[in-house]
This record gives sequence, structure tokens and C-alpha cells, in this order.
Amino acid sequence: MSTATTQPSGPKGLGDRLLTGVERLGNKLPEPFMLFLALFLITGLISTGMALADISVTVPGTDEPTVIKGLFTGEGMTWLTSSLGENYVGFPPLKTVLPILLAIGIAEHSGMLAAAVRKLFGSSPAWLLPYVVGVVGVVSSIMADSAFVVIPPLAALVFKAAGRHPVAGLLGGFAAAGAGYSTNLFPTSLDALFAGITTSVMGALPGYEFEAVNPVSNWWFNIASSIVLGLVAGFIIDRILEPRINREGISRDELADDTATDRPDAEEMRAELTPKENKGLLVAVLAALALTAVLLIAVLPSGSPWRNEEGGFLPKSPLLDSIVFIVFIYFVIVGAIYGWVVGTLRNTNDAVAMMTNALKDMLPFLVLAFILGQFIALFNWSGIGSWIAVTGAAGLESVGLTGFPAIIGFMLLASFLNLFIISGSSMWAIMAAVFVPMFALIGYEPAFTQAAFRVGDSATQVITPMNPYMIVLLGMLRRYQPEAGFGTLMARMLPFVVPFWIVWAAILAIFFYMDLPLGPGNGIFIG
Repeated sequence: MSTATTQPSGPKGLGDRLLTGVERLGNKLPEPFMLFLALFLITGLISTGMALADISVTVPGTDEPTVIKGLFTGEGMTWLTSSLGENYVGFPPLKTVLPILLAIGIAEHSGMLAAAVRKLFGSSPAWLLPYVVGVVGVVSSIMADSAFVVIPPLAALVFKAAGRHPVAGLLGGFAAAGAGYSTNLFPTSLDALFAGITTSVMGALPGYEFEAVNPVSNWWFNIASSIVLGLVAGFIIDRILEPRINREGISRDELADDTATDRPDAEEMRAELTPKENKGLLVAVLAALALTAVLLIAVLPSGSPWRNEEGGFLPKSPLLDSIVFIVFIYFVIVGAIYGWVVGTLRNTNDAVAMMTNALKDMLPFLVLAFILGQFIALFNWSGIGSWIAVTGAAGLESVGLTGFPAIIGFMLLASFLNLFIISGSSMWAIMAAVFVPMFALIGYEPAFTQAAFRVGDSATQVITPMNPYMIVLLGMLRRYQPEAGFGTLMARMLPFVVPFWIVWAAILAIFFYMDLPLGPGNGIFIG
């Protein structure tokens, strides 16, 4: 089979020129660590200048003004040298992300998550496949970046086996996984990461009361988004993408041969499960149900220690404070039970190895978290975050831009920046430091600002060449169409971007205007 990598010659269209421009601009950005180091130094210089100018700001609801403190002063240098370690180790996302990551590592490396995906794909009738691919693709973010490698080829295989166009499954699976990456039916490590950053930046408003943000603060919103976006993705695959591919004359019979059996990963990419794998999934589901029963017995009695002083669970209780533990124990148990049944996890050494591999995948973030922690700590300590929040909120109120249109502008900015900064944690750290306190001062809960960020964070990442998995997808596509290029990918991904953005924004608008809770204990408005 030919694996030519040359793109078709001829003049470039608007899409190709746009992609080239995005790639050039994105390549001029430093890598995330250097980007935040530069932001840290810039913030230090600005804070020092403001401190020398004796600038202060009064946060609404407080009596004492917040005086801006400069990094490059005696006070600032002693703060940095004495708190460097605490700024890193105390970075809130670490204490929530790492435990969940260890647990998901067992569920993933035991094979349980991939087996669940293959089960859903392999048991679906041909007419339902696009919608299954859409929903599973959106939910596959629970596998983190592995979703971009696992879902597309599996979707292509099951499409081909069902007599449908494999390219539609391949591209549709990638689009659903990428454009819906920030949401999920289940709490994930991404929820923990976002929640940690959101909570940490509210330090810019000392003494300001708000509902604490945890990994399930956007859960109700995520559940609604996952289901609706999955169905939208299925509709686009079924009614737009596959018919368009067929109209272009790309016959299934004329595609390059891509039988899974001639590839090293053939066993992993096989859609059907073995009897042992089916048994493993069944036992894992039964274990999850048993664990649910134990949790209900523990928390439902009126005298349960997991209730708050009023005898309830909202807005704050030991149960909500135990979310990280609950997510951890679910993934550990179902992953370990599955691995024990199928033989991928035989003892504690295997479990430790799986958790170690999960941490290895997270090492780049652990390094980035060092400078992220310093940047956010400086933002809060210096008072610059408070000044920007108060000044920005006053500016929005002066022009009357305090309603949902302000949120739409925020989401559009996130979508634009997402073309250049693919790392969701990096972009949220930048935007959260400014917008979470600012929107809090005009009455929006931090959890709501975080939910709005999710809308803008995902959709455009399936059309930017800054997404490294676009290269991976292009390689997969060339197994079927050796002449395909980035222009081909962009043309096929664009039908997902705008509908995803509009539908997702509409879901958020429904929550906003109906004042619905975004998750357990977290609403839209402060107070």
C-alpha cells in the first residue's frame, strides 16, 4: 500500500492559507513552560512598577484596600525565596489531579477503558453507529489524550465491518473526541485540573465568599453537554460527513487496503471482545454496582458522618469534600477487577506499574505545574489579580456588558486562543487568573466561568495544526487516502466546529437563563 505523503499541488484555498497562518503564528509562541516563565517575569515587572507608584484597590465587600506589592522589591524577593516550594506543592490541581490520575491509570492500563469502548462499538447496529461513535467519542476524554489514538481507528474498523464508509468513522471519531474534549459523563482528571486552577485564582479576592469548586462542580452541565454533543456529532457523521465523502466519489471498494491484521496493533484495534474480556467487563460493572450500594448505605442514613451540620449534602458537606476519593475508588476497583479477570493485573506490582505509567504520561504537566504554581501565586500575592478583577468588572459594568453577551465574548476569545495554545491547563491558567475573579465581581460563580471556558476550549482544536494529534490523524487517513493533506482534514472537520460551538453555547444559555445548578452545590450566580 502506498503511503505517499506529498500533498496535491496547485494553488492553496482559503482553508489551507488559514491553516498555514495559524501554524506560523502558533510556532512563534514559546513552549508552555517558557510562556509562563515569561508571564511570571512580566507580572513581576508590572507589579513592581505598580508598587512603586503606590497603587491600591478596594475589593467590593471589604473595608481595607489591597495594596499592590512588587516582586522585584525586598519584600517580593523574600516572599519568592521562602515560598517557592509551597507555591509548587500547594498548587491546588496537584492534590486533586494526581490521585484521580493514579486510579484512571489502573482502569486504562488494565485494558478496561478500551474494552468498554470496543464493546459499545461492536454491539451497535449499522444505522446507530454514527451516534455511538459520537457519544463514545465525546466521553472518551476519560482516557485523556489516548482517545485521539484509540477512538478513530476503532471507529473506522466498525464502520467498515458494518458496510459503512471507514473514513467517516475515522474522522467522526476524532472530531467527537476533540471537539467535545472538555466534557464528559463522568468526572475525570481534567475536571480536577480545571477545578484546582479555578479555586486557586480566587485568591485574588481575599475574603470573598463563593461556592467551592471541585471535580463535580460542572457535572450536571457536563452530563447534558456530553449527551447532546454526542448526538450532534452522530448526526453530522451520518447526514453530512459520510454523504459528502460518498459524493466526492471515494468508494469504499477503491480505498487503500487497511485491514487491521497486517499492523502491529492489530490485536488492540480488533473491535470484537474475547469471552474473557466480556466476562471482565461484566464483573467490573457488578463491582461498580456493589460499590454504589456500599456508598449509598454509608451516606443516606440521617446520622451519616458524610452529611453537613444541617443534615444535608449541599452546599457543602463531607460527601462533597470526598469527591476525589469517590472517583479514585471507583476507577481503582473497576480497573483492578477487570484486570484480575482478564489477567492483565495479577498482583500489586502490576497495579504499581500501571499507576507509574500513568504518572509518566503526566510528567510534562508536573514540570509545567511548577511555573504555573509560581505564576498564580504571584498573581494573588502581588494584588494584581485583585486590581485587574475590580478594574475589569467596573469596565464591563460601565458599558453595560454584564449579561450573557459578556460570557459569549469570553467563549469566543477562548476559542480563538485555542487555535494557538492547545494545552487546556495552560490556557485556563491564563484566562482564569483574569476572568474568574472579574466575573465573580459582577455576580457569576467561579464554577460558571469554568463551564463557559469548556465551551470555547474544545471545538476549534480539531482544525488547528498546532494540535499534534492532527498529524497522527493525517497518518491514519493516508492509510485509506494516500493523497490526503491538511486541507482535506480541515474541510472534513469544519462541519463539526460551528455546530458544536453553537449547540454547546445554547446549552450553557439554557442553564444561565433558567438558573439551573451546574453541579452538586454549584449554581450560576453568587448570592
